[in-house]
Amino acid sequence: MKIMTGNANLPLAEDIASYLEMPLTDASVRRFADEEVFVEIHENVRGEDVFVIQSTPAPANDNLMELLIMIDALKRSSARRITAVVPYYGYARQDRKPGPRTPISAKLVANLITTAGADRVLSVDLHAGQIQGFFDIPTDNLYGAPVMAEDIKARFDIGNLTIVSPDVGGVVRARALAKRLDNAPLAIVDKRRERAGESEVMNIIGDVDGRFCILIDDIVDSAGTLCNAAAALTEAGASKALAYCTHGVLSGGAVARVQNSVLEELVITDSIQLSADASSNGVRKLTIAPLLGEAIRRIADESSVSSLFD
Repeated sequence: MKIMTGNANLPLAEDIASYLEMPLTDASVRRFADEEVFVEIHENVRGEDVFVIQSTPAPANDNLMELLIMIDALKRSSARRITAVVPYYGYARQDRKPGPRTPISAKLVANLITTAGADRVLSVDLHAGQIQGFFDIPTDNLYGAPVMAEDIKARFDIGNLTIVSPDVGGVVRARALAKRLDNAPLAIVDKRRERAGESEVMNIIGDVDGRFCILIDDIVDSAGTLCNAAAALTEAGASKALAYCTHGVLSGGAVARVQNSVLEELVITDSIQLSADASSNGVRKLTIAPLLGEAIRRIADESSVSSLFD
């Protein structure tokens, strides 16, 4: 088995390699003068089971091209099996046609990864479960809920806890976390989204008066939804509100928006490398390196991955 990485999230790749007690594959992933991606592998990978670790956050296109070219380089170097480990799967929010003449980019990216030569895909908290079906190769979707639940139990008294989904679409995710927290009560924020990146909170479904509320979501991008939801929870009588999210995209003024909101804390995993601005402004990182490392070990050993969540 070998572990290879691009430039999207080197600290996470190093932590995974450390968990597996093995070095990263010696390779160069750099740019020509015109910004074309160039990959060169400096050690023999013939017949190896290779795991390529590469999230696809901003700049999404650059990171995606790095992933595709690394896979192609491994395929042409006669690797026995290539697994694309994509902790954050970019373009996942374009998973259907919301209107006429729009793309399904999540399927297009799945096709690109498969065509490049990947034999398997490993990701974390895909934005929509059906994306697994976009691939014609085995695809494992890991869940951040066990890592979050462990952190919540270690840091908070869960006796007065309510898990909150910031929208109707995230209810399944919120319910899964609530189940791990001794079946904590569940609430839902009903919202109306007028346009992409903006949301208007309408009302709260469930009793949050006097409760300690934790918002749970897969992606925090502009943070508008989370901040509006936290404000609505506070207005409904919640004692305090904080948020746990898997993928911290944090685009634009998201960090400042969180800082100026009623959210007491935002906790995100390291599926995307945390910026210095975010880490210095109270956004806390929760590592998923052991989760990914163990999944990689089990895939290499041909043992059960789903038992990680039992």
